[in-house]
Amino acid sequence: MIASLAAFAGVALVTPFLARWLGRRVFPLIALMPAAAFVLLLTWLPGVLAGNPVVEVVPWIPQLGVAISFRIDALALLLALIVTGIGALVLLYCTQYFGDDEPGLGRFAALLLAFAGVMLGLVTADDVFLLFTFWEATSVLSYLLIGHYTERKESRGAALQALTVTTFGGLTMLVGLVVLVVAGGTTSLSELVAEPVGGTAGAVGIGLVLVGAISKSALVPFHFWLPAAMAAPTPVSAYLHAAAMVKAGVYLVARLAPGYADVSVWHPLVVVIGGVTMIVGGWRALRQTDLKLLLAYGTVSQLGFLVLVTGFGTRDAALAGVALLLAHALFKATLFLVVGIVDHATGTRDVRRLSAVGRRMPVIATIAFIAAASMAGVPPLIGFVAKEAVFTAFLDATAAGEAWAWAALVAAILGSVLTVAYTARFLWGAFFTKPGAGPTTLQPTGTLIGIAPGTLAVASLAFAFALPLVEPLLAASADELPGSREYHLALWHGLEPALALSALVFGLGALLVWRRAPVARLQAAMPHTIDSGRGYLAIVGALDRLAAGLTTFIQARGVPGYVAVIATVFITGLGVAALRNSTWPDTVRPWDLPAQPIVAALIATAAIAAAIVRQRMTAVLLAGTTGYGLVLLFGMSGAPDLALTQALVETLTVVVFVLVVRRLPRQVAVRRQAVRAPFRIAIGVLSGAVMAVIGLVALGARVQPTIAEGLPALAVEAHGRNIVNVMLVDIRAWDTLGEISVLVAVATGVASLIFITGRTGVAPRLDAPSTRRERFLPLPEQADTMRGARASLADTEHEADAAGEAAATRQTWLLAGRTISPRNRSILVEVLVRLLFHPAIVVSVFLLFVGHNAPGGGFAGGLVAGLALVARYLAGGRYELGEAAPVDAGRLLGIGLLLAAGTATLPLFLGRTVFQSSWLEADVPVLGTISIGTSTLFDIGVYLVVVGLVLDILRSLGAEIDRQREDADEHGLPDAIAPADDALHPDTPHDERRAVASSGTAPADGEARA
Repeated sequence: MIASLAAFAGVALVTPFLARWLGRRVFPLIALMPAAAFVLLLTWLPGVLAGNPVVEVVPWIPQLGVAISFRIDALALLLALIVTGIGALVLLYCTQYFGDDEPGLGRFAALLLAFAGVMLGLVTADDVFLLFTFWEATSVLSYLLIGHYTERKESRGAALQALTVTTFGGLTMLVGLVVLVVAGGTTSLSELVAEPVGGTAGAVGIGLVLVGAISKSALVPFHFWLPAAMAAPTPVSAYLHAAAMVKAGVYLVARLAPGYADVSVWHPLVVVIGGVTMIVGGWRALRQTDLKLLLAYGTVSQLGFLVLVTGFGTRDAALAGVALLLAHALFKATLFLVVGIVDHATGTRDVRRLSAVGRRMPVIATIAFIAAASMAGVPPLIGFVAKEAVFTAFLDATAAGEAWAWAALVAAILGSVLTVAYTARFLWGAFFTKPGAGPTTLQPTGTLIGIAPGTLAVASLAFAFALPLVEPLLAASADELPGSREYHLALWHGLEPALALSALVFGLGALLVWRRAPVARLQAAMPHTIDSGRGYLAIVGALDRLAAGLTTFIQARGVPGYVAVIATVFITGLGVAALRNSTWPDTVRPWDLPAQPIVAALIATAAIAAAIVRQRMTAVLLAGTTGYGLVLLFGMSGAPDLALTQALVETLTVVVFVLVVRRLPRQVAVRRQAVRAPFRIAIGVLSGAVMAVIGLVALGARVQPTIAEGLPALAVEAHGRNIVNVMLVDIRAWDTLGEISVLVAVATGVASLIFITGRTGVAPRLDAPSTRRERFLPLPEQADTMRGARASLADTEHEADAAGEAAATRQTWLLAGRTISPRNRSILVEVLVRLLFHPAIVVSVFLLFVGHNAPGGGFAGGLVAGLALVARYLAGGRYELGEAAPVDAGRLLGIGLLLAAGTATLPLFLGRTVFQSSWLEADVPVLGTISIGTSTLFDIGVYLVVVGLVLDILRSLGAEIDRQREDADEHGLPDAIAPADDALHPDTPHDERRAVASSGTAPADGEARA
């Protein structure tokens, strides 16, 4: 099974690429995958019927008893055959359903194939958490398939609705599974059924699981998502909403029934909800004029019927249930595929516009009549056999005094009557000639498009005559329930009560068809006081309004409001928990060195000053001072790695702050502050106090011996002497992988906020077409151009231009030096950067490779390389950045993350566990012993991610903002993102705004509204 599911995943991954080459011809190719799985499953049939299920177990989380386990017994094999067999036919049907110009054809094919594989995993999984994983994967894939037509609002809305409802049910089911696992002591589904959990835990757990099953199978009150999902392409409706995904809930009910049918909550949920759904779905189907919607509500009705029967809890009912499950998959998938053919041929699914289609499409009409007759329970079809078995099982249960038997029997009869009526409505609407209407115009359809529905229709007929071949598989799953095994499926049981009930059903159904006009008036007159769809929209709308109101309330206060909310939750949550703590340390040592309290006092002073100063740049520098104070404390405490990393991070942080602050007013806002000073002071003081208390509590809360004593030995075992770096790239590599993934997300987020029309991959180069011409004129001509452009400025501006002209004769030390305004160039900075850049890169590589044995590592080395790029950008501008690092920052981030993640999977190919290190050692002349391992590759990945992060931030907050400013200046427009203008009061005169925009300083009474 694991190999089969891996094959499904592999083929699905390459399908989009194959589709580019093959077009719609990719469908018959990938249909071979489920077809091969179908054949493989058939080879396991003899062993399963002999009572030997196929079992495959691979430990996953041994500490929790969780395993990747599959178990294929009779019920799982039946569902697996349905999933793979109908899946192959639906994929084949897609070949002529779609055209070569279908948008997203490769994506659709890949998703549909992946869904078949995921559904196969769901019905064969034996571990409940593995089952839940597949369960939620079907919800995600159905969301993508229903929303295939992304340009249509109804498709997107239906996809989101289906995802929301089924995910809600899935999470509820997860809670129930956890309750059952904790109480039962195992995660094996077969063991939980063989030894059911009793008491309150069993009732609560199974009730929550049934909620998940009901939502997935679209039963009342969750039935509304299935008709809305008809916005999907017809193959999706035929497969997901007739044969596969909606059967997941039915499968789970059938799987759990042998162990939990006697639980107190079982029958009220299964019988009542199943019966109500059958009647509601059939009643709503009679009102539909769209063929797909008619079948959708009919599917809702049939799903309620299936849950009612499979969950009833007796052997005969279970046998009838699995027979009905097989019959439903065959006839309902057929009818959906037929509707797709009719829609393609006529361009409509409206029964009021279709006329004489059956006379002009006799083969398709015949196929539809066979499937519809099976749905209505007409002999001699498999649907009739299943319905007779249902009636017999319920009649026997009533005779035996079963409490819920009469309710189930009445619901089955009423629902079957409605089924006959809406079946007749479907056939009449799709194929019959309407009085006074001419024949509907038909477009040619391919002959191969009828293969899939024809095959399924023939199966509905053939299985009714081949019951001796089919029944052993069906009976093998039903025999797990209590009851006599005397009843067998057959086309003719003689003159018995079930046959009389079938005749009654046909008679009442015919009466509804005959009196369809009064029935329609009755339906129209009934009030819609209870509508689950409207209830869903009301709940979603209320949540949207609550979210909008809460967001507005918080965002109106800006960043101070955010910080206030976060700090308040922190204070009230951890503060209360810390005060209730009883594990205080026995002794507290204030400091180890006399210099430490002095450094701490400087940090505190800088922090307080940063909170009260009015100049933004001053506040940034003071905040940086606190970070450099921590560098000193780390160094005094014997942590050179932490000190080095903190120093590099703090330097880079200051640079990033400067890049942002240069776009903000110099003055900090003082008027109409979102959070007033007393509250800010209180929040700050309390946050610091809570953090101090938590620090004290942490010192006294240890109850186990420290692991620090074992770290040196672990570091040596990992071929390293630097414990810190070995922990980062070896012992706790999982954590580091998560952290660098966050860095990639941060870089992506920053870029998405800055780039407006499109995200470029590389910073601009000197030879880029977008480079402005005046920046590359000969230097004297450039100086003349700049002087001419500023001829109308004040005398001080003329003096500055004169200084710039003098600077124009300087030597260019950087590649893009001439792109900088001469008056903004510094020969000292250019020389220093020119001399230090390459040594800095060498030092960064040195830190990367010595980090395993000395202070350094990929993170520190990447920061040094990043700071070298920062220096190039600050000295030479955005073109200098492009020349210094002519690489795509996104690719660098991706390669680094891929390299780091690859070291997790590489050991698996060597027969080891994830992230288990391997080394290659060699003695090299002069250099000595060289040891390179998978942890080194991981560190290189970290290095690339950090360099990519810095480059992406410089490209976003630096180069892109520079470009936007230059474009605004070139076109004489106000700076689109310069907040100096926004910082003014709305009533500030325009002339004053221009003056402030030039100086970058807001008036004394200005305020930063942003």
